Amino acid sequence: MTQVEIISFGYLHGTPPTAHLTVDLRHHFRDPHVSPELRHKTAHDLAVRQAVSGTPGIPALVEALSDAVVAFVHGPSAGAVQVAVGCAGGRHRAPAVAMALQLALADEDVDATVHHRDLHQPVINR
Repeated sequence: MTQVEIISFGYLHGTPPTAHLTVDLRHHFRDPHVSPELRHKTAHDLAVRQAVSGTPGIPALVEALSDAVVAFVHGPSAGAVQVAVGCAGGRHRAPAVAMALQLALADEDVDATVHHRDLHQPVINR
């Protein structure tokens, strides 16, 4: 079985990880960081995941990413598939989308692991 690894990260915390697919959420999707009640929360909090998943375009993006990963998994070459999902700080959008992608892949009978590279980082004051 092909191994799928999803890595969430923050661009403000370093270079994006190497991946077959890299998704940059910074410029097209509202950052929950701008809401004071969500700023110090992370994607481990339901309110953050709901805010991200309720953002126009996110459900379609997760579906498209799932389709792309399934295509990689069923491609002619065997091997692991890495997906990197990035946002500014790596605490809200990227990890929430990574978790949603893992669930969408499970619906397609594709097992995926998720690693949150920067979720533990402190809030970046901007």
